[in-house]
Amino acid sequence: MPLSQLPSINASLNALSALLILGGWYCIKHQRRVAHACCMIAAFITSSLFLGCYLYYHFNLPGHHVAFTTLGWPRVVYFFILFTHLPLALVLVPLVIMTFTPALRQHFDQHKKIARWTLPIWLYVSVTGVLVYYMLYVWFK
Repeated sequence: MPLSQLPSINASLNALSALLILGGWYCIKHQRRVAHACCMIAAFITSSLFLGCYLYYHFNLPGHHVAFTTLGWPRVVYFFILFTHLPLALVLVPLVIMTFTPALRQHFDQHKKIARWTLPIWLYVSVTGVLVYYMLYVWFK
């Protein structure tokens, strides 16, 4: 597979993760615990696949980054999204682990306390990852 295909695969994995996170949230709100667990495990898997593909892409990309060269309001929007996305993505990895661990141990009160923070951050990171892709490779290439 050519390296040039990885950004679209990464965006697809992020979009799928966002849908699974929303599905998991819907399921838990409707007391469907098994379906919730399935959605969240699938979201974890797709996010992990994304992270692996993302790191592979950027470590093999000449210069290790893609420059956003469009000027004006798109540049302001792009960098706002990017500079909120990146630190939240870094925080997200340990946060997801801290959320999954009590759930796997069936400590659901502790899981619920952490998940209230994890879910919106995870959703934001997944959605803004797709937006970054569209801004870099589709709308303003």
